[in-house]
Amino acid sequence: MTTESAAGGLDPSTNAIMSERRQLINLAYRLLGSLADAEDVVQDTYARWYAMSREQQEAIESPGGWLTKVAGRICLDLLGSARVRRERYVGEWIPEPLPDRGEWIDGRSGADPADRITLDESINMAFLVVLESMTPAERVAFILHDIFRYPFAEVAEIVGRSPAACRQLATSARRRIDASRAPASPAAERADIVREFKQAWEAKDINALIGLLDPAATGIADGGGLVSAALHPIEGGERIARHFIDIAVRAPGLTILERTVNGQPGLVLQLDETTTAVVAFDIRGDRIERIWAVRNPDKLRTWTTGDND
Repeated sequence: MTTESAAGGLDPSTNAIMSERRQLINLAYRLLGSLADAEDVVQDTYARWYAMSREQQEAIESPGGWLTKVAGRICLDLLGSARVRRERYVGEWIPEPLPDRGEWIDGRSGADPADRITLDESINMAFLVVLESMTPAERVAFILHDIFRYPFAEVAEIVGRSPAACRQLATSARRRIDASRAPASPAAERADIVREFKQAWEAKDINALIGLLDPAATGIADGGGLVSAALHPIEGGERIARHFIDIAVRAPGLTILERTVNGQPGLVLQLDETTTAVVAFDIRGDRIERIWAVRNPDKLRTWTTGDND
């Protein structure tokens, strides 16, 4: 089937279909926590669309709605199998971090990866980690309804449950999100705290690091069994501080860059101009409560270029 019009350009219907790609990537990433998996889902969704005849395509009243429904169902299936895969995952699993090419230290605004993901509260690491605690059905119902504003009647078609059941799923998920929230510190204060953490880390000042960490803070690393990383969460501000000092001692050539990670102030670690880790923070008040360090190289592919701009 050709997608060329008589005028030699793309068929208008093809343009309309392809314009849905960004929305589908945004949806799939929030559902799966992986940009690579999200891209696979969108590719599979489009493959199913183009596998239909022109007559079948033209019979679909809302192509965008059809694409969303198919992508949502693929994600729902993947979420079920992902739980099994993550039981075999080496160490802790952290969602794939997303960069913003601008450096928040300079106040520049940067584009998201290939202009594909819209950065907002539903993309920050703390939010994505809470999503991981939900059942697949809860996650799909909540994201589709609360984030993408789909009515429960349409959510029900994707989840395979009644609209009333989907409403209950979204309500349950919303309670989890609300329970995890705390009054957010102003963005400038969060940036200052992360910058102070970076400076204390570079200076190997353990007392300064301890002062920035909540005494009950948690540090989690994700190496995926491919690189060295703590296999279990590190509990307690002092233990976390000592761990970071140990990293600085063992890697004297480490470069620490201030970067936006999933829309929040974060840090990127480089050795010999190669990104080796991306660090995200959860800050409550004037203390760091949680740190996530992604070291799995499969999750750092969007960070391998542009970090020295």
